[in-house]
Amino acid sequence: MFAPHLLHLLALSTRALAGVHELWWNVTYVQNANPDGLFERRVIGVNGSWPPPPISVNTTDALLLHVTNGLDQPTTIHHHGMFFNSTSWMDGAAFVSQCGIPPGQTFDYLVPINSSGQYGTYWAHAHSSGQYVDGLRTPLVLHPSNETYQYDEEFTVIIGDWYHTEQAVLLKQFISIANPGGAEPVPDAGLIYFAQNSSYLPPISGTSPSPVTSAVGFNENSTLPFVPGRTYRLRVINTSAFSAFFFWIDGHDMTIIEADGTDVQEYPVDMLSISVAQRYSVLVQARTDSSSNWMIHANMDTTMFDKVPSTLNPNITSSITYSPGQVVTDLSPIANYSSINDTALVPTIAIPQFPLSKTVELQVAFDTMNDGTNRAMFNNVVYNSPLVPAIMSTLTLGSNATVQEAYGPYSILLNHLDVVDIVIKNSDVGMHPFHLHGHQFQIVNRAEQYDSTDPSLNPPIVEGQANPMRRDTVMIPGGGSATLRIVADNPGAWFLHCHIELQVDHT
Repeated sequence: MFAPHLLHLLALSTRALAGVHELWWNVTYVQNANPDGLFERRVIGVNGSWPPPPISVNTTDALLLHVTNGLDQPTTIHHHGMFFNSTSWMDGAAFVSQCGIPPGQTFDYLVPINSSGQYGTYWAHAHSSGQYVDGLRTPLVLHPSNETYQYDEEFTVIIGDWYHTEQAVLLKQFISIANPGGAEPVPDAGLIYFAQNSSYLPPISGTSPSPVTSAVGFNENSTLPFVPGRTYRLRVINTSAFSAFFFWIDGHDMTIIEADGTDVQEYPVDMLSISVAQRYSVLVQARTDSSSNWMIHANMDTTMFDKVPSTLNPNITSSITYSPGQVVTDLSPIANYSSINDTALVPTIAIPQFPLSKTVELQVAFDTMNDGTNRAMFNNVVYNSPLVPAIMSTLTLGSNATVQEAYGPYSILLNHLDVVDIVIKNSDVGMHPFHLHGHQFQIVNRAEQYDSTDPSLNPPIVEGQANPMRRDTVMIPGGGSATLRIVADNPGAWFLHCHIELQVDHT
């Protein structure tokens, strides 16, 4: 279903590193984690603990992450949203940019933050065998010397779905003749927890969380401490495997200032709609009195589920605390959810629409195969991971590295500096979030119904846009389409895929 995008490789240039932020990760299993308070299970953690530590780096530094694989299977780490210009073998996409790290071995990921020009809110997660479903995921925040907006303090808000069953078992259930319709496994719970810089916020005093995760507050055992009158930046990251969320705070307004690493002009919202792998930063003005505390809500978008189990509580809550011990004001339920039109966001750094040189159309579909299993596909081709990572083929094929047939029907070969429209048409009934590695794209068009003759539902592309929104992950509704314009200026092999994690392994 997922297509790497291959570019000519150029000569690499070395860059002096201003500083190195160095981390050592021993990726291991951690037993008896119970973050939702409902079920103990084995998870994948770092250095014997879970969740993996949040990463906070200044943009003057490079990040050097030493990853030792203490699992019984290969692993990789993907720094989601990072460009890795001309070094795509650091991107961490198994069988596209590298082989998996074998058990007992170490791989050093060099993330050239200081030379990338990137800053903002990102995350790091496993990109092999669906391991981030089992917990190998963490925030990654890049701090520039000067922020676009002023605020007093910041927190990272991590939301995500949670399964009581390990990914390997879920995948067998998903790709099965017993599931010919291809219904994705529904999460068992949702999680919300908080970080600040390189540490997680602890549980509320007096609560009794699971011993394995007792240093971290989850859901109703977690809270954000606010001081009246201060301005806070909340970096909200959806680390789910499947579920989109609606996020809001009772009694407080929010103003979007960033999406997927792109600072944007202030955009007031009552709530965020945030799909898998997306990130938003919002400014929140604290109230002027401390007589009450307030509820934080993260509600799953259950329209993505074929069926909502009776055992699932899709509405996750935490709180803002002004005064410990005061009552928590809960204004739910709300009448309607609202979604963000990300094409209405305006980047603070204007980049005009690139002039088009090539269009690639990809139609998303699902079908039941002859063996009775349901498979996903682009343009009626099911994706199969190459036996040799695509980047290694590119590096070793010589003059044949620019021959399309060398990579198979699920690869797209682009010339350096092509300006390409990737038109993704979602013929499925459900929403799908799509992520392109190594790039930000301009969202130059959207259609509610891509096959409609009604221009209000399927508008033509408007050329010459002054400053279209840029991001790296886009949600496309069922029957809809999105046109994503990129400049092929980053040599390498790059993965384009739906970020519903079970569908990444849907081969």
